[in-house]
Amino acid sequence: MSLELAKRIVGILDDKKALDVQVIDISEVSQLADYFIICSGTSSTHVKALADEVEFQIGGKESDAAFHKEGYGSAVWVLLDYRDVIVHIFYGETRDFYNLEHLWTDGKKVTL
Repeated sequence: MSLELAKRIVGILDDKKALDVQVIDISEVSQLADYFIICSGTSSTHVKALADEVEFQIGGKESDAAFHKEGYGSAVWVLLDYRDVIVHIFYGETRDFYNLEHLWTDGKKVTL
């Protein structure tokens, strides 16, 4: 079920022109989630649009699928937590600074 959700989210992000979408399977190295999806937007407006579209198509505050959203106000790192799938949408150098892909190298990169 979480892989299907990850696929849906990646499709949404691709449709909205997210940059460098990466999926990391962390299910064997963390109880935090099954998948991290990491991507970038070209501007703070693009970051918000990506987050809005995922939230619109997958679910928002009223949905059982949605669990938590952080960082929307600043739009340099928006986190959408769908329990088993956590989406990280970055703007600018914030992605390079936090380098989540490096922090989670024990996870497996997934091609969807």
